[in-house]
Amino acid sequence: MNLRKVKDIEISDGLTVSELIEKLYDAGGFSAKKVAEAAMILSNMIRKKDCTVFLSFPACIISTGTRGVIKYLVENSLVDVIITTCGTLDHDLARVWADYYHGDFRGDDLELHRQGINRLGNIFIPNDSYGTVLERNMQPILNEIYDSGGRELCTREIIEEFGKRITDKNSIIYWANRNKIPIYVPGITDGAFGSQIWLFTQTHRDFKIDLMKDEQELSDIVFDAKASGALMLGGGISKHHTIWWNQFRDGLDYAVYVTTAVEYDGSLSGAQMREAVSWGKVREDARYITVEGEVTLILPLMVAYLNDEIRKGNPLDLK
Repeated sequence: MNLRKVKDIEISDGLTVSELIEKLYDAGGFSAKKVAEAAMILSNMIRKKDCTVFLSFPACIISTGTRGVIKYLVENSLVDVIITTCGTLDHDLARVWADYYHGDFRGDDLELHRQGINRLGNIFIPNDSYGTVLERNMQPILNEIYDSGGRELCTREIIEEFGKRITDKNSIIYWANRNKIPIYVPGITDGAFGSQIWLFTQTHRDFKIDLMKDEQELSDIVFDAKASGALMLGGGISKHHTIWWNQFRDGLDYAVYVTTAVEYDGSLSGAQMREAVSWGKVREDARYITVEGEVTLILPLMVAYLNDEIRKGNPLDLK
C-alpha cells in the first residue's frame, strides 16, 4: 500500500490561510482534510480554462456576513452561473436599503414577534428591514420595468433589471449585473421578492414571469460547456437544479458540496456527491467531495485559500 504519513499541524507567526489549508490537508484530520481538499478542488475548477462554474446556495447565508464572500466570487467573476432561492433576492435587496442585526438562537420568539423582529437563526431582522422596506422600494422599480416595456421576463432578466437600478457595491445582484453573471431562481415565488411580483400583478395583469426561458438558457449553457464544475452550498432546489441540468452533459467534472444535512433520510440535501454519480449528475472520473459542515464557517476558509492561490499564480492540480 502506498500510504501517506500523517503530519502534525504546526502553528507559527505569519501563517497564511493558504498555508493553513495545506497543513490541514497534510494533517489527515477528519473534517479538516475534507475542507482542505474542497478548497483545492474549488481552486482547480475556477482556475481551469474553459470550465463553466456554477454556484448554488440557499438564502439564509445572505442574511449574514457570508454575503460578502459570495459577493467576492461574483465581483471578481470567479463563477459563471448562479442558481439560488428567492430569499437570496429578499436578503440581498433588503440589506441594500436597511440593516440586519446580531441576535441569539435562544431569543424569546414570542417577545420578538411582539416587537416586530423576525429571528433567522441568530440573526435578528426587524419588519422595517424586511417586508416593509422591500415593498416600499420594489414596487417603484417594478413600475419602472413595466413602463420601459417589460411584460414577460424570465427570472434572470428581472434580477438583471433590479441590478441595473441599485448602486450598493455590497450587493450580489449589483455585481452580477455588472459582470454579466446570470442568476436563476427556479422557486421565484417562494419569498418576499416573489410576493411583491404577485402584488404588482394585481394591477398589472399582463406582467408575467417566463420560467421556461430560464430553463432554455440553462440548457444552452450546459450543452455549450466544455467542462463544468459546481460549488454547492447547502441543498434544496438550488443544489438540485444545478446537478439536474448538468446530467444532460453527462455530469459535472468538478463538484464541491457543503452540507449539514444527514444522508440516512434519503433527502436531496443529505445526498452525498457519490450518490449523484449513480444518476449521471457527477461524472465517474470527476473530482468531487462532500464536506459535512456549516457554510458560514467553511466557505470563508475555502475562498481565502482560493484568493491566495490566484494571487500567487500557483499551477493547477491537487497535491
